[in-house]
Amino acid sequence: MQSIISINSLHKVYAGGFKALNDVNLEINRGEIFALLGPNGAGKTTLINIVCGIANATAGSVKVDGHDISSEYRQTRSIIGLVPQELPTESFETIWSACRFSRGLFNKPANPAYIEKVLRSLSLWDKKDTISVQLSGGMKRRSLIAKALAHEPEILFLDEPTAGVDVELRQDMWGVIAGLREEGVTVILTTHYIEEAEQLADRVGVINNGEIIIVAEKDRLMRDMGKKYLTLHLQQPLTEIPTKLSAYQLELSDDKKDLIYSYDTKREGTGITALLGDLSSAGINFNDLQTSQSSLEDIFVDLVHKNS
Repeated sequence: MQSIISINSLHKVYAGGFKALNDVNLEINRGEIFALLGPNGAGKTTLINIVCGIANATAGSVKVDGHDISSEYRQTRSIIGLVPQELPTESFETIWSACRFSRGLFNKPANPAYIEKVLRSLSLWDKKDTISVQLSGGMKRRSLIAKALAHEPEILFLDEPTAGVDVELRQDMWGVIAGLREEGVTVILTTHYIEEAEQLADRVGVINNGEIIIVAEKDRLMRDMGKKYLTLHLQQPLTEIPTKLSAYQLELSDDKKDLIYSYDTKREGTGITALLGDLSSAGINFNDLQTSQSSLEDIFVDLVHKNS
């Protein structure tokens, strides 16, 4: 698949010696939704700011659609839209004026029909003449997306796009983001809501301490690094797990009524058959069992923990 953003050996060291990014290499494919995950201070926003031309790299290079962000910044900025994490509070522009002005900044001809389309897709049309300070947090977030889309960018960066947004509105915005991909826009999002990445992303990258830990297709990441869990609902509570079952590394639930067995689906055998036989030999009976699979959040937490 063709890359639209190529990041090579990128470093960022702030005055005082703090290393925000350390040898970051990353390819983002045209037309995908890419989720960049990491704990606070991992380097997510610094990386976005460099690609968008807000901050300068200490070393390394970034190309956007084949254009160098330093020597060809006009071309790169014209195809990038950015929705920042922080919400502006001092703006007294209407949504309509902000979108029209943003379009003009990039030397795009007036196109009221396009701006109307964007506002309607974000459920903002009836608020088009409302000034920013009168909007709710969720509406402000949507208005920033509209402003970022006003100049018809090929790439949209969303830094915590649904922070502070209620659950219902968040799901509506997921639909908007998925729709942008259908229209050919490449979307890069950072988020603390791991279920957001799980719902939307084609690929996931995890960054920690300024370094990229892993980049993979979401489905493959969950398949290769995830685990499955077998939960056995016991007929009688256990005070402790018998020593003869220690090889299975079972966990006992807080109420002592469930046994939980984790297993790797990629192994040749899951060990479930042997476990059930050993449970029977130990006189442990159960009423029911169920399986579940680790979420992207489980994998993310495990990766960050191992690389901290």
